[in-house]
Amino acid sequence: MTDKVDFKKSLDTYRAERGRFRVVDVPDMQYLMVDGHGDPNTSPAFAEAVEALYPVAYKLKFASKQDLGRDYVVPPLEGLWWAEDMSAFTAARDKSRWDWTMMLMVPGWIDRTMFATAVERAGAKKPPTRLADVRLEPLSEGRCVQTLHIGSFDDEAEVLAELHDEYIPANGLCMSGKHHEIYLSDFRKVAPEKQRTILRQPVAS
Repeated sequence: MTDKVDFKKSLDTYRAERGRFRVVDVPDMQYLMVDGHGDPNTSPAFAEAVEALYPVAYKLKFASKQDLGRDYVVPPLEGLWWAEDMSAFTAARDKSRWDWTMMLMVPGWIDRTMFATAVERAGAKKPPTRLADVRLEPLSEGRCVQTLHIGSFDDEAEVLAELHDEYIPANGLCMSGKHHEIYLSDFRKVAPEKQRTILRQPVAS
């Protein structure tokens, strides 16, 4: 039996504390990604994006275990979020103006040939609506500030305002990339008040 790697436990960048902002250096990683636009609560494209990611992720996991002898836990769902006016996140919370990329991290030993095979296998019987939109792409974030939010996504605004308007400028930093969320809880199954989400913001000096 091979040991099963759990990146949520082995990577420091999947750790955060509530009420504390922490600077982390995030290594380059690769993700399965699907893009979209609009309110995640009402946009069919959002649910379809999530539904397309998981079959490919699990086909890759099984192939890695069977063909390479390297097993791992599929990491938590993640998302990049942005808007032309970033106040749409902190002040207005106008979700209709949001752009997003939903993501699942895959280990560095997964290559494009394995990805192409996984997509083909995921579509063999009942292909997800947005399967053709799933891509494998690297993400380089570098230095970031992150914290743990516990509660509803709609309660993030105060934490994000403190991060964007107070902590980052007070420490001689500026925002340099897209707002990043890591969903440690499955928001399809966990009550909003108990959801645990890492909020991450790439920064530059």
